[in-house]
Amino acid sequence: MQAKRRLLLAAPLSLVALGVLHAASKERVIQIEARKFRFTPNVIELKKGETVVLELTAVDFPHGFSVPDFRIREDLIMGKPVRVTIKADKVGQFGFLCDNFCGGGHEEMAGTIIVKA
Repeated sequence: MQAKRRLLLAAPLSLVALGVLHAASKERVIQIEARKFRFTPNVIELKKGETVVLELTAVDFPHGFSVPDFRIREDLIMGKPVRVTIKADKVGQFGFLCDNFCGGGHEEMAGTIIVKA
């Protein structure tokens, strides 16, 4: 009986602890929409040392997403979100672009990640 009582008292505390751990590990997600011939948003500001998840969705065409300075390259399929984790480990401005030809205007489909100290 005593062991059962301890278990009943400990269970809610365990659930609270799990909730705290889950809340602490929650990452910042930045949603990016890819459509001819732009990314929205096309400027992303991060703090040095910050880790974020970019959730990219192609709206109208299969696009590409490339951030050469962070060695990131993904194919974006229409309507299927792609999640990319990025750790801002260096300060500066870093370009990203669509590297899957999507028609006239494709060369303008780009953006910037700004990492501040």
